[in-house]
Amino acid sequence: MFQKILIANRGEIALRVLRACKELGIQTVVVHSTADADAMHVRLADESVCIGPPPSRDSYLNIHQIVAACEITGADAVHPGYGFLSENAKFADILAAHNITFIGPSGDHIRVMGDKIEAKRTAKRLGIPVVPGSDGAVTEEKEAKRIAAEIGYPVIIKASAGGGGRGMKVARSEADLEVALQTARSEAGAAFGDDAVYIEKYLEKPRHIEVQVFGDGAGRGVHFGERDCSLQRRHQKVWEEAPSPALNAEERAHIGGVCAKAIADLGYSGAGTIEFLYENGEFYFIEMNTRLQVEHPVTEAITGIDLVHEQIRVASGGGLSVRQEDIRFQGHAIECRINAEDPRTFTPSPGTITHFHTPGGLGIRVDSGVYSGYKIPPYYDSLIGKLIVHGRNRVECMMRLRRALDEFVVDGIKTTLPLFRDLVGNADIANGEYDIHWLEKYLATED
Repeated sequence: MFQKILIANRGEIALRVLRACKELGIQTVVVHSTADADAMHVRLADESVCIGPPPSRDSYLNIHQIVAACEITGADAVHPGYGFLSENAKFADILAAHNITFIGPSGDHIRVMGDKIEAKRTAKRLGIPVVPGSDGAVTEEKEAKRIAAEIGYPVIIKASAGGGGRGMKVARSEADLEVALQTARSEAGAAFGDDAVYIEKYLEKPRHIEVQVFGDGAGRGVHFGERDCSLQRRHQKVWEEAPSPALNAEERAHIGGVCAKAIADLGYSGAGTIEFLYENGEFYFIEMNTRLQVEHPVTEAITGIDLVHEQIRVASGGGLSVRQEDIRFQGHAIECRINAEDPRTFTPSPGTITHFHTPGGLGIRVDSGVYSGYKIPPYYDSLIGKLIVHGRNRVECMMRLRRALDEFVVDGIKTTLPLFRDLVGNADIANGEYDIHWLEKYLATED
């Protein structure tokens, strides 16, 4: 087991990893920018190292500073959290070259799954169902028209190196295709430095279903069930739940088994999430995230297994702590992402939190790195906390969530709490009847 882990992140995920390390008896080091000197994870860590000024490129994305912090403090492993360098193959390679363990998959696996085209090819080879579309990058309009005609309109054009909805355009007819192709390539080049795009069949009303997987790097793989992440705004997840209200037991077991086998065959090590669009009983692979997800707590709630503990165990060479038959799913869990944003316009709302009170009681968990008097900096992601609620079934979970949201108080800034208070009273949400477009349509009607 590791002696000392450096946590290369900030906010709630840094605190989440720190707590797991303390439970395992591992010393902790955190890095921080000057803007985060008073952050909770900095206060609670055994050691902290300032690695630069507020901009991410000069601090949390500064690989050389982070490696130097490891060498100064004697950290023998790095947990990257999510975001920042968590899916940076170069970072993983550099750490390996310095005999520092990256708590995550190999650089090669990060590279393969970070390229959307190569990821789709790999998924297909591993027996994972994929969305009909191009086999590789599309550069010519003539080729794009041929592929679109074969798979049928509407189609969606996506950036190969992208994510978060950037470099993504829908064409509903051949007349739309030329502009959509040019716009997607332009956005992809500006956002990712790579204008390669590919084409897929556009599904009209799919759900976003993702499967949590783990591999031991030696040919064993397991799945921890699925999460439904269909409530999104601009391709950003807002509300996640497990299990999905849309799947039955047979579908759940089938797609979980497919993913676990694929991870084993790939020789993958650590945590990963295989993401799908789901429509009319069919699953279609869209991407794989080679890291811990923001929404991992809902999986922990229904399995009782600490996924960060599992990450650290696997990275240290201890292998998986469970076999597939050991994993039991109990009850229902929902996570609401509480952001420092206007609940209608989603404009960021940095500032000082004057009062912060979290709900409590059975089945309530709040992952947050803020506190009363904390000043939210304007430089980073607006997530300030996650409310995770667990119940014996979805009805109990929803009722408990309603109560918890009523207790949650964040004063001094605007947050998305009012949005969630509206959602728990909505009939579609109560019945689990929503798709990836539902939330944006709902917000449009509310405006």
